[in-house]
Amino acid sequence: MRFDVITLFPELFEPFFTSGINRRAFESRQVDVRLWNPRDFAEGNYRRVDDRPFGGGPGMVMMAEPLWRCLRAIRADRGEVEQGAPGGRAPVVLFSPIGRRLDHASVADWATDARGAVLVCGRYEGIDQRFIDACVDRQISLGDFVLSGGEIAAMALLDAVARLQPGVLGDEGSHQQDSFNPALDGLLDCPHHTRPEVWTGPQGPMAVPEVLLGGHHERIARYRREQSLQLTARERPDVLATVRESGRLSRADEAFLQQRKVPADARR
Repeated sequence: MRFDVITLFPELFEPFFTSGINRRAFESRQVDVRLWNPRDFAEGNYRRVDDRPFGGGPGMVMMAEPLWRCLRAIRADRGEVEQGAPGGRAPVVLFSPIGRRLDHASVADWATDARGAVLVCGRYEGIDQRFIDACVDRQISLGDFVLSGGEIAAMALLDAVARLQPGVLGDEGSHQQDSFNPALDGLLDCPHHTRPEVWTGPQGPMAVPEVLLGGHHERIARYRREQSLQLTARERPDVLATVRESGRLSRADEAFLQQRKVPADARR
């Protein structure tokens, strides 16, 4: 799949593509990322891409025309100049505080969509609304806060998509045990432990839970399930409520939660 990223700072992405286990996805082109700088499509000696907002106010606004020219070049490079391009045109995505919050379900959809997307990374006070209205198909947010630009959000999406590609992680089942994954019924992942069996830290000696050392796979699986339930109930009761409403909790799960005095309508 191919992602085209429109950014004023393409250099920010270079270390991202060459670091960590996810670099396998980028080096193999399983996730083919191409960077486009709208400044290359601006006019004048200064290649200006921003200007003051009409109506006054602080900051600068990214101009529509350089972005539009950049997008047309991307469409041409993709062979999507015509509306009826084979397989459909890749959606244009803008990272914005008003967008739908990115979650595991949407990442999983992106990870299987061969079209990929055109990712627009805004800067300054934002982008001329006319470009958004005319060219943007979707808006995505990482949460209720504001970043200096969309590059970090773009990297977050690309990273999440890359790790879901076959062969990228060392263990094919690794991502299936991630928080929010359907394999965990959408619950948070359980806590993890490694050597030594007893670690002496600021709170004194702390041992690994004994059940994890016994080698009894069914007991370990049940313990981990209960830890996921307990953690989700404590930290994300809204997630637990969604899992419960979808019918993904077993009788044993409900019995455990009742024992822990988690109300059936627990929500945040």
